[in-house]
Amino acid sequence: QVQLVESGGGLVQPGGSLTLSCAASGITFNIYNMGWYRQAPGKERELVATITWGGGRNYADSVKGRFTISRDNAKNTVYLQMNSLKPEDTAVYYCNAQRLGVLYWGQGTQVTVSS
Repeated sequence: QVQLVESGGGLVQPGGSLTLSCAASGITFNIYNMGWYRQAPGKERELVATITWGGGRNYADSVKGRFTISRDNAKNTVYLQMNSLKPEDTAVYYCNAQRLGVLYWGQGTQVTVSS
């Protein structure tokens, strides 16, 4: 079956960095568009960044210049490098895979930015 497994979350001080990973299995990874979303307490899930199967990238305005999404098709993994983290980046971060209307989600990883 399809599995998306996120890792790399944790507690970090403001201004710090984290790299999230999402390992996919059960799909032909290199033809899927991949994305990172996040959901803070009491808020709706929102887009953070996406990367197409061809490598095109898109970012939410709130993370442009601070976050970088990348993928390694040989490892079936998508990454989110997060720099200059702010308290408002605190959320559960979810990975997704989508192609032709089919959508899969991971279970999420908590990122907490606090001093």
